[in-house]
Amino acid sequence: MKKALLILLLLAALPFAAPSHAQDRVTLGWGRLFTNDALGDQHDRWHTGSYSVSKLTGLRWSGSAPSEPGEILEYRFTADTLAPANLIAPAADDRRYAGALSLGAATHFKPSGFDAMLGAGLTAIGPMTGLGQFQSRVHDLLGMDVPTTVLEDQIPNQILPYGTAEMARMVSLTRGLTLRPFVSAQLGPEDLVRFGADVIMGRMGQSDLLLRDTGTGHLYRGIAGDVAPQLSLIIGADYASVFHSVYLPEGGPAPLTPHRTRLRAGYLWQGENAFVFSGLTYLSPEFDTQPEGQVVGSFTVSFSF
Repeated sequence: MKKALLILLLLAALPFAAPSHAQDRVTLGWGRLFTNDALGDQHDRWHTGSYSVSKLTGLRWSGSAPSEPGEILEYRFTADTLAPANLIAPAADDRRYAGALSLGAATHFKPSGFDAMLGAGLTAIGPMTGLGQFQSRVHDLLGMDVPTTVLEDQIPNQILPYGTAEMARMVSLTRGLTLRPFVSAQLGPEDLVRFGADVIMGRMGQSDLLLRDTGTGHLYRGIAGDVAPQLSLIIGADYASVFHSVYLPEGGPAPLTPHRTRLRAGYLWQGENAFVFSGLTYLSPEFDTQPEGQVVGSFTVSFSF
């Protein structure tokens, strides 16, 4: 109860963290990322699909976030689908189906040279999200297995607050090679702390505002600074200690594994009027009876005219 109250207070405070002359705020950028295991190991299981879209607003973008919170705000919407390995006849010890929709706000700032993010929001879980029905219609159109049995035993309806925070730092190793270690924490549907690092080969992030995908950990653009033609490569890894998960409830058929590892690699290609980001992520098992990890693919493309 105390945790939920703290997160709700943070959520309520975020809109008021913006400068008083809020009427001068403009849209500074959009961040989007589509993730699906059809782009990875193609098994249609576990972390089967997600989509995130963010709107970034502020007074201006000068190539670096301000030192104080509140000036740069991100409003993010995420849809996430979790499923057992078999949608028709799931194993008794596999995870239950879950559809989740999240809506939240975050502020990005740069205290003492660090890249910081602080955010909060609400996550709706269960049949009320309509994600199970949406996946059924898509699978039916494509002639794939239609989830039926798994929808009857999915994680039930609930709305939960969440809070998230991250601190990172850009460390220049050589010209065109940057190390970005980070530490993060989240409370809500899942409670965990995570630390890791990303290595960027190229100019990505030098004057951009980078966002981190919740599921894969991929870094992708929220605000584009340098739009000159370029190619950047990004590799990363992180480790998490997980204390609680609504998606893997205590006493359920799939006991929560308290540790998670993610390994990822991707690239950003910037052309004259478009950019493309694509990447792959290995996700280690998240519950004790999960026989192996999985690989998912992520993708986004943007055009400007």
